[in-house]
Amino acid sequence: MQFATFADRAAAIEAEPADLEIVAHVTDLLRDAEADLEIVARFVQGRVFPAWDSTTLDIGPSACYEAIARAAGTNVDADDVEDRLAETGEIGDVAASYDFGGQQGLGAFTGGDGGEDDLTVREVYETLCDLAAAEGSGSQDRKVDLLFGLFNRCSSEEARYLARLVLSEMRIGVGEGAVRDAVAEAFDVPEEEVERALQVSNDYGEVARIARDEGLEGLEAIDLEIGRPVQTMLAQAGTVTDALEEWDEAAVEWKYDGARIQLHHAPDDDTTRVFSRNMEEVTDALPEVLEYADETLEEPVILDGEVVAVDDDGGPLPFQEVLKRFRRKHDVEKAREEVTVRPVFFDCLHAGGEDLLEEPLTARHDRLRAVLAEDPDAVTETEDERDVEGLSLLWTTDDPDEIEAIDADALEAGHEGIMLKNPESTYSPGRRGKHWRKRKPDVETVDCVVTGAEWGEGRRANFLGTFELSVRDGDDLETVGKVATGITDEKLEELTELLEPHIAAEDGQDVDLEPAVVFEVGYEEIQTSPTYSSGYALRFPRFLAVRSDKEPEDADTLERVEALRS
Repeated sequence: MQFATFADRAAAIEAEPADLEIVAHVTDLLRDAEADLEIVARFVQGRVFPAWDSTTLDIGPSACYEAIARAAGTNVDADDVEDRLAETGEIGDVAASYDFGGQQGLGAFTGGDGGEDDLTVREVYETLCDLAAAEGSGSQDRKVDLLFGLFNRCSSEEARYLARLVLSEMRIGVGEGAVRDAVAEAFDVPEEEVERALQVSNDYGEVARIARDEGLEGLEAIDLEIGRPVQTMLAQAGTVTDALEEWDEAAVEWKYDGARIQLHHAPDDDTTRVFSRNMEEVTDALPEVLEYADETLEEPVILDGEVVAVDDDGGPLPFQEVLKRFRRKHDVEKAREEVTVRPVFFDCLHAGGEDLLEEPLTARHDRLRAVLAEDPDAVTETEDERDVEGLSLLWTTDDPDEIEAIDADALEAGHEGIMLKNPESTYSPGRRGKHWRKRKPDVETVDCVVTGAEWGEGRRANFLGTFELSVRDGDDLETVGKVATGITDEKLEELTELLEPHIAAEDGQDVDLEPAVVFEVGYEEIQTSPTYSSGYALRFPRFLAVRSDKEPEDADTLERVEALRS
């Protein structure tokens, strides 16, 4: 497929306000993609690589601006590109505003009608793969050169969508659901089977190709693979009363103040990999988890759990201590000396060649216990699980008093509280459903995207503070308040260092921030308010933690804020 064709289709999709018509456009695009189907199915979502693949282009906005400027001509520099961006607010519009360069090569004579120098979708993909692979000394210059080569062959419309693709800002209204529905429609396969295949593969390109080439039978054959992470099942807030009313009885677990991990282990081929909640590989940062796997696991497994920071006595440390280890790429051994972590697993997605996603929670936990216990036959009572290293405790009960006692024990042990789960629930990757519920002590919390801040005064003049908080409302972010309490000078310095690279604009002391960082914020109540765009305000908000394990799209929603207030 010509990249110009893809760009024209993307423009048509972007101009379409109706969801059903968007799906129809994507359906036609997938049908016409032919050999480039896998690439097109990802590109239309703004992805270059499969969702499970942690490969990134690793090219920042400034490098992209430099490539655009070079392709635009000798009288343009990166500052000019950035100035236009400040005026228009959208990198695609900026790229499309320049007269690019095919004028400097063969493209000037082909007329853009399929000539030999016209860009193809595959050429763009392969060049971006080369760009992602560039590393070491001079790699950034190499990346800019590769990107310049692409822009230099682009028409205005091609440049619009290339720039967006490179900076992960496609934003043409095509989400995962639209591609799922389009695959089902384009290749006449059941939507529910496409959904299942996507859940276990996290690869829209592969699923689209298999749906086209192998149909329903091919989709049914897609299983979990060790080394290919899946999205984690998520929880929502809930009460004991609601859980027992809906499920009759609840499975109760301690809630650990750690970072979510997914462990993939295959002893036969000596493969052990660890992934974060967002499917980023963090294997090298967590040698304790690898050691645990080598010492404990005797069969191929995929396990869901958390990594928790512990003190010398094995007691839990705050989540902030985990962050000193999580995603650490350098000086891991030194960091390990300062902060020890240990894994705790609460779910088993695959064991011994068998996928367990469709099994009920209690059956999956039984399998988990058998995988982790040195002598599974000896572990017959829930209380005995305390002696199985790395195994999360599980109780099933319909007694609210027993649940309260379990909650009290968890808090006394230094943990966050408890999780409530439907004992019969299957494992639904990526879903935040009603079958898993988190119950936290004391104050309720909301995970908010930081969208603004203010420079401080006096001794805090060099620090960002009074952070603007927003929640998701579809593709938009709506403000719910500002937080300035609960933050020490030391923490302000850390937060400033974290947020400063994401400053989008400044006006005096006021700062606009790109949505990149998520705060966990506690509050006393939620009030209606005309001050904030959501229509609500967090009363007495206080900063609790940076949720480094969450992306902005994982933050809480306006719908949840409304539910918490009711």
